[in-house]
Amino acid sequence: MAKKLVIKVTAGADAPERCSQAFTVAAVAVASGVEVSLWLTGESAWFALPGRAAEFELPHAAPLPELIDGILAGGGSITVCTQCAARRGIEQKDLIAKAGIAGAQVFVSEIMPEGVQALVY
Repeated sequence: MAKKLVIKVTAGADAPERCSQAFTVAAVAVASGVEVSLWLTGESAWFALPGRAAEFELPHAAPLPELIDGILAGGGSITVCTQCAARRGIEQKDLIAKAGIAGAQVFVSEIMPEGVQALVY
């Protein structure tokens, strides 16, 4: 049975260590061959816009742009919460390549199958 990891990031620059940890775990999981779906909610939604991840800084942490590139290059997906995007005026056309916008119904459908592990940061 294939394993899948669904990670929901609820923090952005407002809680940098928690945010960085989520992206790091996602990138390491993808590099380890795990199927990963990374959901950006709240302030982390901004990191789905071109150039925004480069503004994030945290000492002794891997740069977010490198982590995002690794996630996407390894077949992982990045999804922005529909409501979070709407509250910030973010539309699909604004996102980095390969990122999408979806709602709670899609999130729930991803986390419910057997063999899926969900983490929330």
